[in-house]
Amino acid sequence: MSDDDRAGPAAARRSTSVGAAAPFWRSIVARYAEADARRGVIQLLNTGLPFLALFAAMLCGIHYKIWAMLILALPAAALLVRLFMFQHDCGHGSFFHARWANDALGRLLGVLTLTPYASWHRNHALHHAGSGNLSRRGVGDIDTLTVSEYFARPAWPRLRYRLYRHPLVLFGLGPAWLFLLQQRIPTGHPLHQRANWASVLGTNAAIAALIATMALTMGLRAFLLAYLPVVLLAGTIGVWLFYVQHQFEETYWDGAADWSFQAAALEGASFYDLPRPLHWVTGYIGFHHIHHLSSRIPNYRLRDCFTENPELRQAKRLGLLASVRCARLTLWDETSRRLVSFRDARRLARAAS
Repeated sequence: MSDDDRAGPAAARRSTSVGAAAPFWRSIVARYAEADARRGVIQLLNTGLPFLALFAAMLCGIHYKIWAMLILALPAAALLVRLFMFQHDCGHGSFFHARWANDALGRLLGVLTLTPYASWHRNHALHHAGSGNLSRRGVGDIDTLTVSEYFARPAWPRLRYRLYRHPLVLFGLGPAWLFLLQQRIPTGHPLHQRANWASVLGTNAAIAALIATMALTMGLRAFLLAYLPVVLLAGTIGVWLFYVQHQFEETYWDGAADWSFQAAALEGASFYDLPRPLHWVTGYIGFHHIHHLSSRIPNYRLRDCFTENPELRQAKRLGLLASVRCARLTLWDETSRRLVSFRDARRLARAAS
């Protein structure tokens, strides 16, 4: 079942800020939801080869100047983010035509990105199926409470939530926890969730084999000094991208009865208007409203879909500098239908009382 099919009758009942019915949007995006193996291979070459070259240079630089090695960490991390976006496309079955090719590439890239492919793909599919649905929070997304839920909680749970949503935790400690530790631990019952356990443990085994090989050839210290800065920096960029594309002031949340797949895509996912080089590095995921409207559109067709269809330019635009202010938004206010900060939530609560 496609993402569009999951929208159900709610999409037909609800009008969005763009103001067109679901069949209209399906007819637009269907023209771009086609993989192109040639373009996919070109992307792998123009990203994978420079990444390997930079990483090799970092390994060599460790024996001479560590500061020079660290300078190379930023472009290497940028390319690793782009490789993760290819893995992301594979999970949606959009990078190549054949499922086996998508799965094979996704698992291979999952070793480099420290992300178990099948386990991540399952959680990410749940994110797409319920993004913006207040009744389906907690899987594959950033934990978000409503204002009323937050103030109804005791002091300790409120403090935990405040710590979780603090930028130093969310974008500092969070990526290290997620990529180095959390994704190494399988969840669910090992018999009932065999695919999840196989994905996580299989990825762990492949990562261990890679580390062992590098330790025997280049030395464990050299490998870790080169790779850890790259993966942590790339992880921080990735978490920020995932955060800012749904956590902006005029985003979309609704209860299950009123939730609409189409509204969640067009109102609850932003158009992150980045400079062209950053669009390239991030696999064009800034056209996030289009991606949520149809996840079968490969990254290399998202820009075309945007530029060739003026209707899609009316999305919630976020500029690079303006997006930084989104880091302070923490709670969904159901009355004003916008994300607010803790300070704004206290002010609203005082006004209501």
